[in-house]
Order: sequence, then C-alpha cells, then structure tokens
Amino acid sequence: MATLPVKYLVVIEKGGNSFGAYVPDLPGCAVVGETREEALQLIREAVELHVASLREQGSAVPEPASTTDYVQV
Repeated sequence: MATLPVKYLVVIEKGGNSFGAYVPDLPGCAVVGETREEALQLIREAVELHVASLREQGSAVPEPASTTDYVQV
C-alpha cells in the first residue's frame, strides 16, 4: 500500500552567516545551510531520512501537529 504524502511545518531562522531549519514535530530533525534555499533543500532531505529511519526501526512516525500564526504588536 502506498504512503500518502505528509506536510510537516518547517521553521527557518536566519543566523549571522547561515540559515537554520527544523521540524517541531520531528525532534532532532534540524539542519544549517549557507542560504535559505540550501537550508530548505537540506531539511527536505533530512525529513525524508528521519521518517525512513523511524519506519525502519518500527517506531511511530509523528503526525504533523504544529501550526503557525502571527501576533502583531
């Protein structure tokens, strides 16, 4: 049976000389890239590897649960 695609929230943070990205619903799934685009590519690959590893270990794959919103001050 084919697995349906799942969308995980990715948080991207700009640092002094790099961009960090992480997935709140997948603890430990984080990357750093020189550009925003590189960080997005790396986190996409990291999520795929993270989920595949969980499946191989027989562990539950967390369902996406994180959401975003903005607060204006």
